[in-house]
Amino acid sequence: MIAAPVICFGQQPCGFFPRRFLFAKFQTARRLKKEIGGEIVFFCHDSDHDPRETQTILRHRKTNETALLNFAFANKTQRKFSPLYLKRIPADWQHKTELQLPNYVEHSLIDLFKGVSAANVADFCLEMYRRMGLLEGIRVARSSDPAFRKAACDVSEFFVDVPHDGEIVRARFADGTLKLHEGGDSFVTLPMTNFTKEQISPTRDTRLRWMQSVVRCTHYVAGAGEQAYLCREEAPEITFVSRDTIDRSDEAYTEI
Repeated sequence: MIAAPVICFGQQPCGFFPRRFLFAKFQTARRLKKEIGGEIVFFCHDSDHDPRETQTILRHRKTNETALLNFAFANKTQRKFSPLYLKRIPADWQHKTELQLPNYVEHSLIDLFKGVSAANVADFCLEMYRRMGLLEGIRVARSSDPAFRKAACDVSEFFVDVPHDGEIVRARFADGTLKLHEGGDSFVTLPMTNFTKEQISPTRDTRLRWMQSVVRCTHYVAGAGEQAYLCREEAPEITFVSRDTIDRSDEAYTEI
C-alpha cells in the first residue's frame, strides 16, 4: 500500500504578520496538495533565537514608505540568546504596537491582532497566523516540542537550551563546550552541564535531517535561501519543490 504524500515546509516564526515568502510557502503547499493529495505539515522552527527573524516590514497606507516593527523583549539576554519560544513579551508591547498599526493595515487585521493572547514570541506569531486563516487544515510541528526533540535522530551539530543569567538560552555545542555568539569573533563560554535530547535543537546544516527523522515528508517546499544550503543528498526520498514566486517577499503579508 502506497503511503499518502506528506507535504512539508519549514520556517522560523517570521513576524507577527508573516513575511510574504512564508505566505508563498503556504500557497505552494496547498496547490501541491490539490494536485497529489496527502497532508501538509508546517515545521515551525521556533527554537531559533535570532530576534531579527520576527522583524515585520509594513508599508504606510498613504506614503508607501516602509517601516520595520518588531517585538519588544523582556531583557537583553532574552533578546540576544533565548529561543523564540521562550522570548517573553512585555505586557505593554501589544497595546503600543496596536496604536501604530492604523498607519499600515486595515482595521479588520488590527482586530485580529488585538485578540491574540500569548506570553512569548513564537506563540504570538502562530496564533496570529491561525487567526488569519493560514493554518487551516495544516498540521504544525514545532522544533521546541519536547516530544518532537525526543523522537528526532541524533545529529553531530546542535544547540542546547541551558540556563544562563536567569534565563534559558540557546547555546551552540562544539568541541565539548557550550558557547553563545556575541557577534563577530566574540563568544561567551558557558559552564558545561548535563543535558538531554529534549534540550537539543539542530543547526542550519543538520536541520533537514533532524526534521525529516520525525516528519518523514515526501515533498518539501523550499525557499530561495534554503535551496542554497539544503543537503538534498541526505534525504534522497524527498521531492523538493521551489516555493511560488511572490513580489516584495521580505515584507509582511497583511491580508486575511
